[in-house]
Amino acid sequence: MATRKQTPEQKARDNIDTMLEQAGWKVQPRKKIDFNADPGIAVREYETDVGPADYVLFVNKQAVGVIEAKPE
Repeated sequence: MATRKQTPEQKARDNIDTMLEQAGWKVQPRKKIDFNADPGIAVREYETDVGPADYVLFVNKQAVGVIEAKPE
């Protein structure tokens, strides 16, 4: 089986997704948002007034935080 090569950005996103899931967030892509899936939703690449945020955190359908990933 071939190993999938990932860019540093893809690896970072996988790590962030894992950490958010371990913290109890339901991670979703922006094109498939289901606010009824869980009280705590983390949406990837959510569009804001100033451009896309790496993640926007929602609790009970209300935005409560933004995560911007930066290089280590």
